[in-house]
Amino acid sequence: MNQERGDRPLIIGIAGGSGSGKTTIAEALAEKIGPDNCAHILHDAYYHRLSHLPMEDRERVNYDHPDSLETELLVEHLHALLHGAAVDVPRYDFAAHDRAEDTTPTKPKPVILLEGVLALAEPTLRDLMDLKIYVDTAADLRFMRRLERDIADRGRTRESVYEQYLATVRPMHIEFVEPSKSHADLVIPEGYNIGAVSTVLGMVREFLRDD
Repeated sequence: MNQERGDRPLIIGIAGGSGSGKTTIAEALAEKIGPDNCAHILHDAYYHRLSHLPMEDRERVNYDHPDSLETELLVEHLHALLHGAAVDVPRYDFAAHDRAEDTTPTKPKPVILLEGVLALAEPTLRDLMDLKIYVDTAADLRFMRRLERDIADRGRTRESVYEQYLATVRPMHIEFVEPSKSHADLVIPEGYNIGAVSTVLGMVREFLRDD
């Protein structure tokens, strides 16, 4: 846990495998902290722009490797927020495998929630975090959640979800995501956990009172 934050905003990183329940936890925290005090940023929004590639090539990209993300831009945006400047966070279209033309204007807030599968796998992001959380959920449950989500929300077929999981999601989880758990200050088991969320909220409220 970062002890040298001074008066700057509190950055909480939330990582874990695809379908682990990161978003549920992040949204619960964001709701409790409140929109006036919290900005919620997704690492997934920073996938590289691929409009120069035909769709068949975009579909072959390994989106589960750290190189698929423009983490350098995210780091720039976090530094800007830490220094009181607003940023335009990209918006990613998962059906098109490309960034959308519009962005999400994001103002500095006392608390920044940074959520992403690979959020703890990147040293440049970890260095900016005051609290690092890993959501640790069994592989079978993560896969079932991913299957349901990708079919319902991202226009994928069952076959394409199976293929992507075996080709990239599982091996990249083993290589990058699971090892990043060792960097966590707090490991939350099996997705949403009321006790763990309450612990984090208590830390955030103490920070807001001190600020």
